Order: sequence, then structure tokens, then C-alpha cells
Amino acid sequence: MAKRRLVLTFPPEVVERPVVSLMIKEFDVVTNILRAEVHEGEIGRMMVELEGEGRKLKDGVRYLEEQGVEVEEAIKDIVLDELSCISCGACTAVCLPGALKVEAPDWELVLDKDRCILCGLCVDACPLQLITVMF
Repeated sequence: MAKRRLVLTFPPEVVERPVVSLMIKEFDVVTNILRAEVHEGEIGRMMVELEGEGRKLKDGVRYLEEQGVEVEEAIKDIVLDELSCISCGACTAVCLPGALKVEAPDWELVLDKDRCILCGLCVDACPLQLITVMF
């Protein structure tokens, strides 16, 4: 059995369709949802671990892509250099689940790893390159 950890991004028009359920049923793929942020009519993101027979798993992922779902390999951890961070907030603009926030009263950047779906968008957004991914 093959296993893949992926981040799925659903455009607003796909969020309301049962594409993951159909993928599970049609391709016999075991799906473990690790983290998700999905709202009706908005972009949705989900980190999943998929497991299945090699060919069926590959076909299931291709099916998701054909349905308009963006599929990316998931990373394992995000590390923020908090000592060097100037809390500019650039990373918060791309953090869809709200794992990165500039919070009062000190107005410092806070990373909530429990909300993070490990998409890695914040890495490119940081102008000082203080966010890294650990594989």
C-alpha cells in the first residue's frame, strides 16, 4: 500500500461538491483528514493522508486534479525564527487558516501550529525569509 500526505486546495465552485467522497468510493483510497479549513462559497484547504494500492492512489489523485482541486505534497513542520521576526504581517495575508496572526497587546507575530495546515505559502511571503520548512 502506498501512502501520500497532501494539501488539497478547493476553489469556491468545487467546495460544495463531494469530490473527496467520490474519490474514496471510486478508487478505494483510505483517507485520513489531518487538518481542514473549508467554508461554503470560499477557497477550502485540507491536509490529508491518502493510502491505497499504488495505481488506484495515483488515479484518485489525478481525479481530484481533474475536478479542479489543486494537489500539493505536504510538508512536515514549519519553523519561525521568532527572534529575528519584525512582525510585519506579510505572512498573515497568505495564511488562509489563520495560523499566523499579529496579536495585541505587543503586536507580535504568533504561529499557532494547531491551526496550520502545512501548505508553506507563508515561506515565500516572508520578506526576511524567516520561515522555513522541515522535511
